[in-house]
Amino acid sequence: MSLLRIDGLHVEFGPLVAVHDAGLEVGPGEFVGLIGESGSGKTLTCRSILRLLPRGASMSAREISFDGRDVQAMSGAELRALRAREIGMIFQDPFSTLNPVFRVGEQLAETLRVNLGMKKAAARAEAIELLGHVGIPDPPRRFLSYPHELSGGMRQRVMIAMAMAAKPRMLIADEPTTALDVTTQEQILELLLRLRREHDMAVVLVSHDFGVIAQVCDRVAVMYGGFVVESATVETIYQRPEHPYTRALLESVPSLESAGRRARRQAIEGQPPELSEQVAGCVFRPRCRFARDSCGEVSMALEEVAPAHACACPVRPFARTAVRT
Repeated sequence: MSLLRIDGLHVEFGPLVAVHDAGLEVGPGEFVGLIGESGSGKTLTCRSILRLLPRGASMSAREISFDGRDVQAMSGAELRALRAREIGMIFQDPFSTLNPVFRVGEQLAETLRVNLGMKKAAARAEAIELLGHVGIPDPPRRFLSYPHELSGGMRQRVMIAMAMAAKPRMLIADEPTTALDVTTQEQILELLLRLRREHDMAVVLVSHDFGVIAQVCDRVAVMYGGFVVESATVETIYQRPEHPYTRALLESVPSLESAGRRARRQAIEGQPPELSEQVAGCVFRPRCRFARDSCGEVSMALEEVAPAHACACPVRPFARTAVRT
């Protein structure tokens, strides 16, 4: 049984549709990636799980369920409990999420007091323990630090500690390694893997980087223009990408072999569609080097092309060919 199930999700800003008929499933303890370029609908899809959409946005879905419960039918109190105790979320930019005028430990302790009803002394002790648990050295001293006194990696660890405060059953990590150096990025990913293992927790990782997804995820859903265009295990996606957009993303990832040859990676020509653009048929068609006339009539519905592998491209011009590295 799925822990999280999304089916037929639409997110709209008035007449503009940002997410089209999207679906996602996450099993207990599973690490699932959501990948795509900026503006593809990844963050809005994740925020919809908690009904935390920005002002002006509205959503509808055939189903959004967590542990068999209908999220769309939840009351305000039920939603607050879901956000506080069962699903933790790490937002994109820790520097803008953390309040700059309060010490990070105080902000973490306040989370524990509000969400778990802890007394002040207990919350402080638990906050210090959490800071140590996510790998922050000298937690009692760092408890007293302000956000600007911490490195980007340290701030991200504080955000992870906040999201993990109630030991949730699922963690949503929205671009947790963006703007971090390679070494710190690796440490954050290792931390997420460790927390998932120790707490038997499901993780949804949002990223635009296939290299990040490949390191930690079991399965991946690829989004473009508000649609999920392909979904499969990470191994299957790497070995047998079926959608031209998935393949283009993979071909744009640098590798050690290509660096050694000084080969230039193939960029995807053009730009992702704006919300106001109406593209007939396949939304990737204007940028696809395999596009043909029939692509203007594609429905964008996912079709199963193999067990546990679905794709929105009926043409699939390279289903048996390897990705160039």
